[in-house]
Amino acid sequence: MTAASTPKGERRRATLVEAAAELLVEGGFDAIRHRAVAERAGLPLASTTYYFDSLEELITAAVELSGRRELSRGREQLDRIGTEPRGVDTVVELVLDQLLGEDSTYDAVLARYERLVTTGRRPYLRPVVHTMQGELYGLLKEIFARSGRPIDDKRVRQLIALVDGAVVNALIEADPDPRAVASAMLRDALT
Repeated sequence: MTAASTPKGERRRATLVEAAAELLVEGGFDAIRHRAVAERAGLPLASTTYYFDSLEELITAAVELSGRRELSRGREQLDRIGTEPRGVDTVVELVLDQLLGEDSTYDAVLARYERLVTTGRRPYLRPVVHTMQGELYGLLKEIFARSGRPIDDKRVRQLIALVDGAVVNALIEADPDPRAVASAMLRDALT
């Protein structure tokens, strides 16, 4: 048994991951440094290298924690909706809740997209992001199916690409409401 697999070790490891996830949301990938994570967690600096083999492993754990929380909120939302035909506006809002989060403030959306885009420069993140992306596709397909509008994988990818493009353009233009921009584009695509 290693120190990281003891109850105390697991708690410390989880505390470090939580701290790294908070820093990721607040300041992006550049904010996740050994010292910053340890300070946020209230643990000694050496704990970051004791419980994680590398900064990449810690970042991966933080990305996974953030993504798993988003997916969990998405599943909770899905559990609350029944199976009945829905209008386009309702479907658009349900889809955007999944893709952008219910808290679609500029900073929250920027943090989410930064995580996705940065995966291209951090290949060690690809497996975890790819796995969670597949789960997200499943959630979106289920929303459409429960809304009386079943779609296939190809259409899911098209709609995500449409939303992603609208959001990235809104972020570039510093539009204070990227969700509204994405909403208009998605609504047009579904009508």
